[in-house]
Amino acid sequence: MSSLADGYGSYADLASAQAEGTDYRVHVRPFTGSSIAVIAPHGGGIEQFTSDIARAVAGTDINLYLFEGIRQAGNYAALHLTSHKFDEPRCLALLSACDHVVAIHGCGGKAQRVLMGGLDDPLKISIGQAIARLGVEVDLKGHSFPATDPNNICNRGRRGVGVQVELTLGLRLDGPRDAVSAAIRSVLLNLPNELPGGDQRR
Repeated sequence: MSSLADGYGSYADLASAQAEGTDYRVHVRPFTGSSIAVIAPHGGGIEQFTSDIARAVAGTDINLYLFEGIRQAGNYAALHLTSHKFDEPRCLALLSACDHVVAIHGCGGKAQRVLMGGLDDPLKISIGQAIARLGVEVDLKGHSFPATDPNNICNRGRRGVGVQVELTLGLRLDGPRDAVSAAIRSVLLNLPNELPGGDQRR
C-alpha cells in the first residue's frame, strides 16, 4: 500500500510537506570526544519504541540523533523517509564526525527477532552475537533489510560503513527491549574511541 512518504526523494521533500514542531521533531545530542553515533531516523510514532531503544543504547556518553514523528496519527505514512534517502542535514553533520554508526529501526513480525544490516561487518557481527546471547533470534543475512546501499543513513559516517538493527514489532512490544539495548551498548563501549589529538580511550 502506497503512502505519502513513498513519494519523498529526500528530507527536503518531507520538510516541504510536513511541519517541524507539529508533525515531527529532531533531537541531536552530541557528546564531545565520542566517535560513535546511535540514531533512530524513524523514531517517535513512526516505528514504535525505536527512540527509547536508541536513547538507552546511547546513554549519556554516546552521540544521539532522533527523528521523531509526533502526529496524533499517520506518522509512518507521512514521515517514513526511507533510509537510503534519509539526508536530514543535522543527522549528516553529526555522522560526519563519527567512525561508528548504529541505526535503530523497527520492522513487522510477531516473532521476537533482530535483523542485522549495514556495511560494517565486524561491528554487525559483534552486536548480533551479543544479542543472540540473550536467547533472541538474530539474522545477519538472508532477510529484507540488508542496508548495503552506501547512501543508507547507517553507512554515512566518516568511514562510510555502519550497522542497521531492525527489531520486530513482537520484540519491541513484548520482548527484552532493555536487555537488547544493554547488549548493543556494551559492544559500543568496548570500541576504540578516537579523541582529539589522536589519543584513544575505551
